[in-house]
Amino acid sequence: MVVETIKESLSVNKLVATKSEVILVEGDMIVPDSKPDILNTICTSGVVCIYKKEIMEGKVRIDGNINTYIMYMAEDENDKIRGLTTTLDFSENIQIANASEEMNCKIITNLKSIEAKVINGRKIGIKAAIELEVKVYANETIAIVNSIPNGDGIQTLQENLLVNSLVGIGDNKIFSKDTININTEDNLAEILKANVCIGNKDVKISYNKILTKAEAEVKIMYLTEDNRIGNVTANIPIVGFIDIQDVTEENICDVEYEIRNIVLKPNSVEEHSIYIEIEIGVMATVYEEKEISLIQDLYSPVENLEFNQRRIATMRNKQENKNSLQIREKVTLEGMGDRNVIDVDVVPRIEKEHKKSSKIVYEGELELNFILSNSELQVDTRNIKIPFNYSIDNLEGVEDMITEMEMQVLNQDFIVQDGGVVAVNIDLGMNLNSYRTSNINVIDEIQTNGEREEEDYSIIMYIVKKDDSLWKIAKAFGSTVEDIARTNGIEDENVITPGQKLFIPHYTRVPSMNNV
Repeated sequence: MVVETIKESLSVNKLVATKSEVILVEGDMIVPDSKPDILNTICTSGVVCIYKKEIMEGKVRIDGNINTYIMYMAEDENDKIRGLTTTLDFSENIQIANASEEMNCKIITNLKSIEAKVINGRKIGIKAAIELEVKVYANETIAIVNSIPNGDGIQTLQENLLVNSLVGIGDNKIFSKDTININTEDNLAEILKANVCIGNKDVKISYNKILTKAEAEVKIMYLTEDNRIGNVTANIPIVGFIDIQDVTEENICDVEYEIRNIVLKPNSVEEHSIYIEIEIGVMATVYEEKEISLIQDLYSPVENLEFNQRRIATMRNKQENKNSLQIREKVTLEGMGDRNVIDVDVVPRIEKEHKKSSKIVYEGELELNFILSNSELQVDTRNIKIPFNYSIDNLEGVEDMITEMEMQVLNQDFIVQDGGVVAVNIDLGMNLNSYRTSNINVIDEIQTNGEREEEDYSIIMYIVKKDDSLWKIAKAFGSTVEDIARTNGIEDENVITPGQKLFIPHYTRVPSMNNV
């Protein structure tokens, strides 16, 4: 006979798999006829775009490209510095055994390196290494038994948990267009270098709707028609709405941004400006903090019970820790001479994460790529690496904490001193997202299957073993936790010790009022 139960639903966003892989992207570029021959390359930069991702059975397919910018020294004496722009396409299958079509995924990209080498005066070979971190999630709504209204005599092991239940997942596509103005005395010839990163992220939640706000910081180095190098930085707003049913202001929202495509070119309509268009994919995952009461185990002293039971992992204690890290160092640029610093790329990286008792320690590295130039437009580069440490203290249970650290360059300043010494002042935004998991028993389809075999005793003595609990002992002997505790004068039902002698009373069923 089926036992009547009361259930509540719990939506779980389970992390199925995480995989990091470095892929190599290679390609050749032919120099357009309108540009002079290449003597040597000076520096190469790129922006990774992911325009398609598809989850299939056992793998994740990723399609994207690298918008590549190459600054080179020309053989033509009249055109010392020139720039090239190209796109490197790539397609990669990341093997993930447990992946399936109904799942969703998050992809974090990091352009570890990119370089261009001269094959001949009209041809360049480009090689890039992209680090991909793929996280695959499965969504499941589970019906949890939290009470048995007419379970006369059925003993239940109840547990109350505070968990993060999934409310919903939504996405949107945002197109941001803008015109970046340069100095009015500069007549733009071509773009030499460009970097784009997403920062200043914020989210506002109202009923059934999420407003996502961020900025694309765009840094561009360009060449003027009279052979001068200029720099311009602009922040382009990225604003969009995502509709998710039943979302409220009290919910917790994770928002991920993916650059899908970039158009960057001299503005043909307005002088002294650069036109930029960015396509960005935005995905929001929303959770509610929910207190659930569930039955972890059950038995009847008088009847045999049959039920299905499985363990699931739930998310709990989801939180965000935002802070900043100041890095103040002095570095020496060898062979500086009469050169000036015209640009610096700052790339922060986490090398190691250590979880120790109540703290998390990160070992990282700042990679600084200096671009130098003198009055004769002779350009070269210097690469400096600065190690750093960052720690978060006063945390509880860090060993089972799942963490993700996101870094952003908030401010940067470089003061050139005598002898090629540069005072480096950098502020990093350190944003730690974390949560814990709990494995819980989920019980379903409870049925009775005849009376439990009667034991011929009224009371026996039992010696407590390691890993015993009153619940296990009561279930094994067909007694109850309350009866054993009362018989043995136990005040705290959760405290018994190995070797302790317990008297186990036989359970006596009290008739319900319906049977009187």
